[in-house]
Amino acid sequence: WVIDRYGRNDVLRFTRDMMFPIIHFPNEVIIKVHAASLNPIDLSMRSGYGAAALNMKRDPLKLKSSEAEFPLTLGRDVSGVVMECGLSVSYFKPGDEVVWAAIPPWKQGTLSEFVVASGNEVSFKPKCLSHIEAASLPYVGLTAWSAVKQVGGLNRSNCSGKRVLILGASGGVGTFAVQLVKAWGAHVTAVCSHDASTLMKKLGADDVVDYKAGNLEEQLKTLPLFDFILDNVGGSTEKWALDLLKKWSGATYVTLVTPFLINMDKLGVADGMLQTGVTVGSKTLKHLLKGVHYRWAFFAPSGPSLDEIAELVDAGKIQPVIDEVFTFSEVPKAFQKLEGGHARGKTVINVISKK
Repeated sequence: WVIDRYGRNDVLRFTRDMMFPIIHFPNEVIIKVHAASLNPIDLSMRSGYGAAALNMKRDPLKLKSSEAEFPLTLGRDVSGVVMECGLSVSYFKPGDEVVWAAIPPWKQGTLSEFVVASGNEVSFKPKCLSHIEAASLPYVGLTAWSAVKQVGGLNRSNCSGKRVLILGASGGVGTFAVQLVKAWGAHVTAVCSHDASTLMKKLGADDVVDYKAGNLEEQLKTLPLFDFILDNVGGSTEKWALDLLKKWSGATYVTLVTPFLINMDKLGVADGMLQTGVTVGSKTLKHLLKGVHYRWAFFAPSGPSLDEIAELVDAGKIQPVIDEVFTFSEVPKAFQKLEGGHARGKTVINVISKK
């Protein structure tokens, strides 16, 4: 499935005459895709979000003609089999049944029969999961991992007993983050709509707050203060959420909703970066003076982090949460489903099914 221009769902086109992918660098592998999954970034990218930044990453020296990104394949998650390896790849070999990866957004995506990934983005998938289950985890898992561990500084040894608040807990990143900090021994408060509360309890959330049951800010103010907040929602929550943190105790607010790519689309690459730097700098300082840490987090591809995530999955600490599975011919339908919002976990594509 490719797009030839940015736009709504009708830009998705099925094609049989894509070139077989080629290994360009010695550290790359070609994966035969068994299953893929959709994330909100696929919707954004279909509509052209982040095009300026991603094109700079694809072609930093502007060597190619304009619109060289098309035909563009979307899809970030893959679970599949290694077909070919570059010369410097020692960790995998062709025929390895069991790999999973999240492909960064500036590369061709996984809604395809084959995809090229760097060896350091790939990892052996958890043994206990099928390809369909495994494909639901890498992108949201690494996003949550980056936010909670790399940026937020929480880990297995310091998380025990900490109070963690997760805003937007029923989507892909939220369902993963709840299980992750729970596995590390935190006390988790999940914010979602009422119909997702059973799921949240099942995933281990200690308190579940329904954001539709009244003013969310007031509801949360009745609870004890938090050590860590992960915000998948953004918007107006940022104005009041930081007041829910313990002051002067190293408490951290991490948001995944950042204006980084929007700034670059609007203002161009250099001014966009400048504007972004000014924004994050001033916000960080403002909150630091109030005794709390304010941070931005992004998805970061990483095979080694996926190795650690796979251990947690195989230990039964983290399970995939799948909303619905579509066949490869139903990709536009899957995009529509995602666009409708209110997901309970992930939308997965079974690429290998020949329907």
